[in-house]
Amino acid sequence: MSKVAISKKYTVWIWILSIVIPIAVAVLFTVRIPGVERMGFLPPIYATINAITAILLIAAVLQIKKGNRKTHELLMKSAIGCSVLFLLMYVAYHMTSDSTSYGGEGVIRYVYFFLLISHILLSITVIPFVLITYVRAISGDFVRHKKLARITFPLWLYVAVTGVIVYFMISPYY
Repeated sequence: MSKVAISKKYTVWIWILSIVIPIAVAVLFTVRIPGVERMGFLPPIYATINAITAILLIAAVLQIKKGNRKTHELLMKSAIGCSVLFLLMYVAYHMTSDSTSYGGEGVIRYVYFFLLISHILLSITVIPFVLITYVRAISGDFVRHKKLARITFPLWLYVAVTGVIVYFMISPYY
């Protein structure tokens, strides 16, 4: 089977996941787990996971530039794992807690909402980019992988970094 054929084999699953994940997260925000106390300890943990994801992404790029493909692959798989772990904790927190309102005023309030909205929109947008980039790598289609990774990397890094910034901006209001 050709590299392109392998990538196309996963296309349907990539688009299903890219649509189902944001919808599932939105639906789960409306669900409260009965009898479970607020999991207020999770936000600093998942913010730390976002920071680790950003570090892993940068380290992975540095490793591939040095020609260390195996280390790059391990770092990227770890970044994907961190993103999945983040998402599970994020959903668990919101299934046990009401959303926290931002209490800042003035210009900083606009900065916060710009970062929050761009973070949310790009966190949805980056899903198919990450999945397609990953499939191209595991199928050995490195030319197309590299081309798409040049787009995926800054998007994913922005999402990881703004996740941490948004956490620090909202944390006084938890």
